[in-house]
Amino acid sequence: MPITDTLFDDFIHVRPRLTILVRLARGGWVEFTQVRQSVGCSDSALSKQVSALQEAGYTEVCKMTERRRRRTWIRLTEQGRSALLRHLDALERLAAQVRGPVSHRRP
Repeated sequence: MPITDTLFDDFIHVRPRLTILVRLARGGWVEFTQVRQSVGCSDSALSKQVSALQEAGYTEVCKMTERRRRRTWIRLTEQGRSALLRHLDALERLAAQVRGPVSHRRP
């Protein structure tokens, strides 16, 4: 399989985006601050990546005020989950090319 596999998603493969999607894949709405801690970046950098993912249809964002505090919640869309799973399948196939059959691995 060539690296140009159609399942490989260059847009998702950017480390912060991939990390965001993996964190959101656990399910449900996740607060912005929890995602930021998982990704390990600044608010502005995370906001930029989440906006890009939202524009691509991979995430959904909900902003609300709770106890006079503005909170942002993010979740993975079905389109985002499908794209992530396709990308992970492509990565697994690439890894299998490197690893080869299990019987050829060193102990």
